[in-house]
Amino acid sequence: MSIEFLITSLIVVASPGTGVLFTLAAGISRGARASVIAAFGCTLGIIPHMAAAVLGLAAVLHTSALAFEILKYLGVAYLLYMAWATLREQGALAVPTEVGARSALQVIGSAILVNILNPKLSIFFLAFLPQFVRADEARPLASMLQLSGVFMLLTFVVFVAYGLAAAAVRHHIISRPRVLAWMRRTFAAAFVGLGAKLALTDR
Repeated sequence: MSIEFLITSLIVVASPGTGVLFTLAAGISRGARASVIAAFGCTLGIIPHMAAAVLGLAAVLHTSALAFEILKYLGVAYLLYMAWATLREQGALAVPTEVGARSALQVIGSAILVNILNPKLSIFFLAFLPQFVRADEARPLASMLQLSGVFMLLTFVVFVAYGLAAAAVRHHIISRPRVLAWMRRTFAAAFVGLGAKLALTDR
């Protein structure tokens, strides 16, 4: 475990993206508990990409234009759906009167989808992790799993920090309808922007 890996991972994790945006929205709309649940869901969404990298499936995305494009546009469609639902007050910034078990499962499910439908994450694991596995490593698979675990832990911790910060200002936002409406438009625009960015990315 090198300091370079930790610093690079922290920069990647802390950079604003769909997971960060979703966790912030959960904190603002549903409070601290929901933000932690969202962070957990986003972290779980990393597992398929980690498994793909370890099993070599990410290489298929990297070499197959069709496979990459299919997953990419599924991700774009989901981000546009999230933008539309947010504007209709039924999406990421919906403010329920009570957050029950079903709502928690919905948050986790949506958070997982946010990260699963991002082909760049698989390719990131394919290109990023091997750089920190020594060529003479006796157990390269175990090393990759360890590094992936640290990356996931950093993701959870950073996302929880984002979510709790958002939850701290929740009351000031939801008690002001105009501010909440402005936030909904902002988050919807951000989802559209991230979808456009994903649509324009190449392998």
